[in-house]
Amino acid sequence: MSEENQPAIPERDRETGLDSGAPPKWKIVGPGLVVAATGVGAADMVATLVAGSRYGYALLWAVVLGVILKIILVEGAGRFTLATGKTIFEGWRSLGKWTTWYFGPYIVIWGFVYGATAMSSAAMPLAALFPAVDLKIWAIFMGLAGFAMVWFGHYAFFEKVTAVLVGLMFITVVGLAIIAVPNVPQMFVGLIPMIPEGGVVYTLALAGGVGGTITLAAYGYWLREKGWYTPKWMRVMRIDNSMAYVITGIFVIAMLVVGAEVVRSAGVALSAGDAGLLDLTDVLQERYGDVVGLGFLVGFWAASFSSIIGVWNGVSLMFADFWGNIRGKGSGHEDTRVGGKYFRFYVLWLTFPPMLLFLLDRPIALILAYGVLGSLFMPFLALTLLGLLNGKRTPKQWRNKWHTNIALGITAALFLALGVNELVKALAPVFGG
Repeated sequence: MSEENQPAIPERDRETGLDSGAPPKWKIVGPGLVVAATGVGAADMVATLVAGSRYGYALLWAVVLGVILKIILVEGAGRFTLATGKTIFEGWRSLGKWTTWYFGPYIVIWGFVYGATAMSSAAMPLAALFPAVDLKIWAIFMGLAGFAMVWFGHYAFFEKVTAVLVGLMFITVVGLAIIAVPNVPQMFVGLIPMIPEGGVVYTLALAGGVGGTITLAAYGYWLREKGWYTPKWMRVMRIDNSMAYVITGIFVIAMLVVGAEVVRSAGVALSAGDAGLLDLTDVLQERYGDVVGLGFLVGFWAASFSSIIGVWNGVSLMFADFWGNIRGKGSGHEDTRVGGKYFRFYVLWLTFPPMLLFLLDRPIALILAYGVLGSLFMPFLALTLLGLLNGKRTPKQWRNKWHTNIALGITAALFLALGVNELVKALAPVFGG
């Protein structure tokens, strides 16, 4: 049902959640699974593998903390949308013009850099499976495949495809962790918070970076596309979000197990970036045979391609809403929805201009730029949610409780620390560091 055709909800009913209709029912596949799958990509898999190979299970507690923080962030974005009937960008705009000046240039630059990174990431396992075809060709093919699915498909189709990809990710990676035989007693020890020597950066990355991207803020838009658009869906949204990130947590823990039991015992150093997963494939083929190695490549591809279609759909909705509001059109206008002209412009922007970067063979500067850009959004989201969910912008019943504010404050501080770390890494070569 489009937003234009949805019944208006009286303000009194929106505050209490007493809008009419049958009690909503939760289904295992929903927007939460989409946002969680989109947020976990190949780079997150490598970061978790490296942490496991260096520190074993010592940082398992950081993975659990990261899952909790993502649940809090995404729940906040979803709660604002359901409680107010407004999109997250409409909320940001109410906080002042600075949010528009921050978000507008950010989403344009980020999309250009991310487009090339995502297409290359999804191409790597395919190039390993079919080496006769050049990596750049596979990257272009992945971009065009994602483009076609989002351009011509509707949300329901997109959601089903994401569920299949999550299934592939889950079966291959969790199955691999089971084969690797995790050390359960050590896993329990790893739930005790501690930071090993030299492990500050990896602790921050696992707690804050894994699964944390701009797509977390897209959750409210996917709720709308799903038809969950009033407070009566609040409980369903919370279950949907929590279960999705529990699944993500199991997936990330499985990667940590593989790092601790396979990579560490093999004594190999994984390459930086997505190429580290190809190194792991070689180790798996040597230890367990070609079937396991090839199966992992399928999981690698599923994780990467789910990020492509998730970003192509969700972030395009965010851009369409941003540009539609700038142009004086409401968030429910057809130009701002799936298939609208603003939506399609950004799908084009994500797909074709970034292909020019393949000619540069992904220089280090671009990789650093993506890392920095990714780290600069999460503090913005955490801090703006504190502003949106504590005042008159949100009906009283749905405002933050004190413990939620503490959790969001910790989240904002964590992501600011990650952002500073990424900036330092990016600027170090410039200043001779």
